[in-house]
Amino acid sequence: MKDQVNAGKFSDPYLTAKGETRAHVSLENPETLWFNTGTLCNIECENCYILSSPTNDALVYMTADEVSDYLDQLEERRWNVREIGFTGGEPFMNPQMIEMTRRALERGYEVLILTNAMLPMMRKSVREGLLELHKAYADKLTLRISVDHWGAELHDKERGKGSFEKTLTGMRWLRDNGFRMAVAGRTVWGESDAESRAGYSALYEREGFAIDAMNPGQTVLFPEMDEMAEVPEITTACWGILNKAPTEVMCSNSRMVVKHKGADSPSVIACTLLPYEAEFDMGTTLAEAEADVRLNHPHCAKFCVLGGASCSA
Repeated sequence: MKDQVNAGKFSDPYLTAKGETRAHVSLENPETLWFNTGTLCNIECENCYILSSPTNDALVYMTADEVSDYLDQLEERRWNVREIGFTGGEPFMNPQMIEMTRRALERGYEVLILTNAMLPMMRKSVREGLLELHKAYADKLTLRISVDHWGAELHDKERGKGSFEKTLTGMRWLRDNGFRMAVAGRTVWGESDAESRAGYSALYEREGFAIDAMNPGQTVLFPEMDEMAEVPEITTACWGILNKAPTEVMCSNSRMVVKHKGADSPSVIACTLLPYEAEFDMGTTLAEAEADVRLNHPHCAKFCVLGGASCSA
């Protein structure tokens, strides 16, 4: 989506609006392969980057057999990925979520599931499946819970009245059964990083959650993605100016598999933030997905290069 604020920018994959060489990122060290399990979600957030909702099925449910196919490709391509990530929508809306997780764990991968820990996760069949997986692979499975703010009022502003307590109910069940947890929060609230982390720390201490609020890998605070904000284009010169390397950007170490509604097969996307952008659809195979990624979107600049965010654990 090339908005009016950035008109003229992000149109040529090789050159910026000023005619400078656009930066690109190579797949240098693949660490995480993400699967979007589908965009259906039990709630509709005020600001969801992927527009997940109870009615959005633009990305349809991934199947366990499709996951297995890409796990086979990982071995064939020798990517040496350590982690399989599942995101949505709400992953536990997908009826094959437990089986997809099992297949990844059976191959020795660490698994990270992004969830709101609400009703879909708390269904009896899902809880039974999670307990079986935890018994067999406890140290390999992490659930990262969306807690947009450490307080109920602001969290519920984003996710709906009563959602904070419903999420805590799910987290308490995970706590009581010994699951590894992490948290994903937001930075939209006007708090400093220190203030936010202090708030999360107090929440964890009060609830007895074994999560480190000061560890960015366990409490990930994501910058907001404002489609209307003007952002600079990233040129090859920017790496030296910013004192940053392309290997620090998410698309140097991850890819995401999605299945578009009506598509015959899944495809591999360069970035978890851009599932609807045709330019970032790299083809149906991991071999095709080894191509360089041109940083030709506002999110590339604001969220990844300038914001320094990463969706991995």
